[in-house]
Amino acid sequence: MAKPKNTKSRKRMQKNVAPKQCFFCAEKKETDFIDTMVLKRFITERGKIVPRSRNGLCAKHQRNLSTSVKYARHLALFSFVAKI
Repeated sequence: MAKPKNTKSRKRMQKNVAPKQCFFCAEKKETDFIDTMVLKRFITERGKIVPRSRNGLCAKHQRNLSTSVKYARHLALFSFVAKI
């Protein structure tokens, strides 16, 4: 008789694993809407903000990042939609 496969452990291994430490905490920086090169790291090619589970930021910096990206979009430093 065959053993039942444990699907839960396989699903955990397939997910993208986030870094262990927050980027902004490690660098001792704060999020800033002017620093677009750092903000581009946390945005997909489609223009979406990467979720916290994938980028490894702490909750405080994820909130600050989302407001900085939104503010940069209003100032036309980032586009709202991706160019196709």
